[in-house]
Amino acid sequence: MSFTQNTLMGKTRLGKTLLGVTLSLSIALTGSLAAPAAKVEAASASSTASSVIATGQRFLGVDYKFGATAGSTSSFDCSSFTQYVFKKNGITLPRSSVSQSKVGKYVSRSSLQAGDLIFSDTNRDGVINHVSIYMGNGKLLHTYRKGIGVTISTFSGSTWDKTYVTARRVI
Repeated sequence: MSFTQNTLMGKTRLGKTLLGVTLSLSIALTGSLAAPAAKVEAASASSTASSVIATGQRFLGVDYKFGATAGSTSSFDCSSFTQYVFKKNGITLPRSSVSQSKVGKYVSRSSLQAGDLIFSDTNRDGVINHVSIYMGNGKLLHTYRKGIGVTISTFSGSTWDKTYVTARRVI
């Protein structure tokens, strides 16, 4: 092999090596740039969930009234409560718990996150009739029954757990 052929082969190897390193760095950097975007999205959802929960907690103790007027804060039923609280945080929900159970995306019970809506059939008649906001750590923020009103309840083992139908993520 001549000196010229040897030099050209060396340049080719060097070029291939540099190309490989460049591609590897490009892939590595692209992956690392995508990760923060996902973290920002998760942080934003977490922030919105915290805001929704904080908004709802301002109404602790407000009376329960079946069929409460949408937008009113003097009394709530379960779905007027969730509709109001989410709307104050820029998320529009339909008025009834049945309608709310059809928006957003399905979430399995094992994947619940703060801000998710939990739907129950407390009458056990096959029709969703209750919605609550999952707060995280096994707690629900919701309203039910005259004399109780807006409250925080434990999910595990509760009526809402035993009559659980589905959950939806709207944040």
